[in-house]
Amino acid sequence: MQTHFSLQAEIITIGDEILIGQIVDTNSAWMGQHLNAIGIWIHQVASIGDQREEILKALQNAGERVSLVFVTGGLGPTRDDITKQTICEYFDDHLERDENVYRHVEKLLGSRGIGMNELNQKQADFPSKATIVPNICGTAPGLRLEKDGTLYFFMPGVPFEMITMMEDQILPDLKVRFSLPAIRHKTIITQGIGESLLAEKLTNFEDQLPSHLSLAYLPEPGSVKLRLTAMGEDSGQLESDLESQATLIRNAAGEYIISEKGKRVEEELGILLKEKHATIAVAESCTGGYISHLLTSISGSSAYFKGGVVAYSNEVKTSMLDVNQGTLNQYGAVSREVAEEMVIGVKNRLKSDYAISVTGIAGPDGGSDEKPVGTVCIAWAFADKVYSECFHFGDHRDRNIKRASTAAMAFLLQAIRKQKSILC
Repeated sequence: MQTHFSLQAEIITIGDEILIGQIVDTNSAWMGQHLNAIGIWIHQVASIGDQREEILKALQNAGERVSLVFVTGGLGPTRDDITKQTICEYFDDHLERDENVYRHVEKLLGSRGIGMNELNQKQADFPSKATIVPNICGTAPGLRLEKDGTLYFFMPGVPFEMITMMEDQILPDLKVRFSLPAIRHKTIITQGIGESLLAEKLTNFEDQLPSHLSLAYLPEPGSVKLRLTAMGEDSGQLESDLESQATLIRNAAGEYIISEKGKRVEEELGILLKEKHATIAVAESCTGGYISHLLTSISGSSAYFKGGVVAYSNEVKTSMLDVNQGTLNQYGAVSREVAEEMVIGVKNRLKSDYAISVTGIAGPDGGSDEKPVGTVCIAWAFADKVYSECFHFGDHRDRNIKRASTAAMAFLLQAIRKQKSILC
């Protein structure tokens, strides 16, 4: 798909703290998303340390590959921030003081009750060839320079400052400076089918996909995202093309589709519950409250989420969820029978319209030959109906918890949709 992009860019993040894992590089993800949205393809993302040689090498290599280079980090007031001096070396330039920037820094620090020391004063020193990109949120302005036909943008590493600079100044400048293609994405989320099986179902679809569209598979625990991308001159036509292709995907894999709007399963479930003015309750064992966390992470979830019971022990299952001790003795805590009694118990206790329950062995301990680690039983209930399924997800604890949570919500979501279609 990238061969269709006339303008390509590279992102460079500078900072030892990124390389050793002290902070996560969110800047690259944000820039990649927003540059791609205006029709600029990200050729490569590189993270390098605060070393002169590394910075020079990264700038040189990027300049040979792409037309745009975006650099974050190393513009602060501390002595380990060497980016400006290295920029001068790369662009055969020297530092000069900018009085407007000096007054801005002085005023900003003064409003915080901080005086100007030598390091703060040096923040007003810039390569003489650079165009300054003002930083209204901080003391380290950005820079724009050009060399051998490549534009370089240097920005502070603080995400809030970088984002404001990009949104207010750099992205608008790029839209005016270049003739950029229109680009549109559509994200479809599936659940209950692995990436390879999904790809097999979509083989004919991909073989017939028009050249200006592409399909990417983005697997996550318990789901696979399908990202359709269209690029051209007419944004309206691109939207129409995406909808037409989404219909073909629906025909090929509709039973596994959770969302055609890129929404997570907990979002789609919340939308349906709100539409029905219905409520939900959750009983969790092996997921330890993760389903409740996902449901309540959605703004407005208080309109439909009644509450949850985290019943790790059998004692809590019997006392709080009315699970029969005989059922536990006969089938064990990880069983469809117990999952069904859990979901009935929480639905009755919390007087909800819908309910889901999960019981299983997340691991890494607790498994047996009969019920190995990753065995999970899920139940969902509404009206006077109760359904349940058991699965073996795998050996990884965190993935098991995420997969079980996603599956439980997806089963109920599909059941409500089916119920809705029958009523219609």
